[in-house]
Amino acid sequence: MNLKRKNEIPVDVYIPFVETLFRDGVTLSIGILAQTFLIGLVWWKNGDPRYLVVAIAMVLVGIFRMRNFQKYNNLPSPTTWEEAHKRENDYIFYGSMHGLTLGAFCLLGIYFARDDFAEIASVCLTLATATSIAGRNYGSPRMVIILTLALTWPISLGFLLRGDIYHVLLGLLSAPFLFAIRKFANTVRDVLFAAVSEEKKANRLAQRFNRALNTMSHGLVMLGPDGRVAVANAEAAHLMSLKSPDALLGRSIHGLLMRGVAGGMLALKDCRYIEAQLTRALREGRDRKVLVSLANGQHYEFSAREGSQELGVVTFEDVTARVEAEDKIRFMARYDSLTGLPNRAYFQELIGEAMASGDLERLCGLAVLDLDDFKSVNDTLGHPVGDGLIYAVAERLAAVAGPGVTVSRFGGDEFMIFFDRVEDESHLISQIDEIFIDLQGEVDVAGHGLRIQASGGAVLSRVRDTDVDAMIVKADLALYKAKELGKNTWRLFEASIDAAFRNRQLMKADLRTAVESKGLRVVYQPIVTMSTMRIASCEALCRWDHPDLGPISPSIFIPLAEEMGIISEISTFVLHAACTECAKWPAQTSVSVNLSAKDFRNRDVIEKVRDALASSGLAAGRLEIEVTETALLDDKSLTRQYIEELKRLGVRIALDDFGTGYSSLSYLHKLPLDKIKIDRSFLMDVTQNSRSLELLKGIVNLSRPLGLSVTVEGVETFEQLKILALQVKPDLVQGFLFGSALSASGIETMSSTVWPFAKDIKTARKATHR
Repeated sequence: MNLKRKNEIPVDVYIPFVETLFRDGVTLSIGILAQTFLIGLVWWKNGDPRYLVVAIAMVLVGIFRMRNFQKYNNLPSPTTWEEAHKRENDYIFYGSMHGLTLGAFCLLGIYFARDDFAEIASVCLTLATATSIAGRNYGSPRMVIILTLALTWPISLGFLLRGDIYHVLLGLLSAPFLFAIRKFANTVRDVLFAAVSEEKKANRLAQRFNRALNTMSHGLVMLGPDGRVAVANAEAAHLMSLKSPDALLGRSIHGLLMRGVAGGMLALKDCRYIEAQLTRALREGRDRKVLVSLANGQHYEFSAREGSQELGVVTFEDVTARVEAEDKIRFMARYDSLTGLPNRAYFQELIGEAMASGDLERLCGLAVLDLDDFKSVNDTLGHPVGDGLIYAVAERLAAVAGPGVTVSRFGGDEFMIFFDRVEDESHLISQIDEIFIDLQGEVDVAGHGLRIQASGGAVLSRVRDTDVDAMIVKADLALYKAKELGKNTWRLFEASIDAAFRNRQLMKADLRTAVESKGLRVVYQPIVTMSTMRIASCEALCRWDHPDLGPISPSIFIPLAEEMGIISEISTFVLHAACTECAKWPAQTSVSVNLSAKDFRNRDVIEKVRDALASSGLAAGRLEIEVTETALLDDKSLTRQYIEELKRLGVRIALDDFGTGYSSLSYLHKLPLDKIKIDRSFLMDVTQNSRSLELLKGIVNLSRPLGLSVTVEGVETFEQLKILALQVKPDLVQGFLFGSALSASGIETMSSTVWPFAKDIKTARKATHR
């Protein structure tokens, strides 16, 4: 094996090989002394001075070589390849001098001296030295070759120079001798190299195993066939409050667990249970985990499994953080984070379990409470204040909870209370009345004095005849009824409430069918010019004739449509129908269509109007779009943008129900309006109330300078019309005085008709001017 190349073997193997060259200086020094003595003995026998020179040379070589040994034995082990290689070179240099001296003695004794004793001594010296070449110098293949050549070539050369056939043949035998020594040295070296490599590998594996074992986050012990600890890691010792893993060796599972019992951390019964489970797992060869809660609040999880070579493995770790996290997650999954009350899912689980057990003939009750006007608290004071109010209510309701009474926050501002084992209806009523009394009062939330006001619904049922979901539905229906009756009260569920709810749901289904099948119709209420008493326009109104119930009032089905989210479909239907019919009427007659607030929530309203005009062929100037203040309140900037786009189409814009909102006057100069329609509420008592009259006159006088025309709605009597004509003087009037809403053909027929009120109004005006 050639070591001239640096990377032929790993440096961590090469360095130990070099160190072996300097390992045994004692035997080397003994060998040098023996060799020197033998050479001196030969000189003493035959007196040839050449042997004395060789003996002196051997002494000098021995001195220098031993000093070299001492030098490197006093230095620390080499750490680099270069440093080790330098030491090997030094060894080879002095070793070569030693070999050459021995070779010179052999050549001298065999060929030059021709002394029998010298010849035998040289052969013996060669053989004795050759036996140590491989054993001492396997760490340096170069040294093996040099020493072999230095010993064998001089003796072979001496035999060859003798000239006779026998000595020549003897000299030639040195070649296989050289090969044998070299082969033996290489074999020794390879064996030792493999051994050193495997030892290094085993040490690395042992170090890695030890590092892995002692850096594990949980304790581990391995049990031998006798059930006692054979291997343990540092974490196991730490968890057992021992100084080192060695203190665990030889202990049994029972002994380890009893240590916890002795320290007061583990109950004896728990110790027996854990030992039985772990022993059983090891015996049966399957995994088993055991969670143990200690007296100090810690939680340990023990795991056992059968290992290889009859070794069992037991691991255990401190899982306190995990158990606490799981408990927290479980709490969060079951309880409301704001109030700490059971949430919807856990409440239903608890009530379901309660109802499934016990006497199925018993009565139970369920109440749902909802805070009145809670949205306004969030909108005006902010959600943190709203949360504070929820928390205050939850505190008062939590005081009610106890055996047989479960309180839950169902979500938002809604709470549920379950009453188990109710005696009768009066018992449930008294309990809920008492809860409502306790809720009354004012609470301080972040400096805001808030009064608690709630509505509720309750249901009383026999356990056998109901379930949780059915009770919730009925309690909700009773809640809706309480809110209809004015809030701040509660209602007990009755069959009539269920019937009303079912009828409402059926009506919703029928309305949807009517909208999808275009089963609605459009009628038109005339809008009359005040000066001529002729129809100038008309308002398109939607009507629904139910196949079973007959005509359904718009005050019923329009809110239903808004609740169902299909009001835009109705608006589209009315818009298209109105434009189509108006295109058939005389040119002086226009039509007005009321669009909902939902229509103005996106710009589809522009396309909707454009399509209606295009499909009907109606001139844009003959279509008037009525906008309610509700639409304006949703998003003023977007609504203004949509109104301006409608104006660019040529459509006129009217503000409907003017005066009923909070800030109607501000719209008169902010929005591009053409008309305002004064709500009927201003006209109801105009004949008796001078303030109403002055208010009407003020609105008209305010609108005219702004270029707005004025329509007064709700004209029902001639006296109202007379006052409007003589004192208010609006542009247009509308109401039942001019008849009920007409069909499209009726409007076409009446378009040129002059109402007979015109003469009466004219007469009244003349009388006033006199």
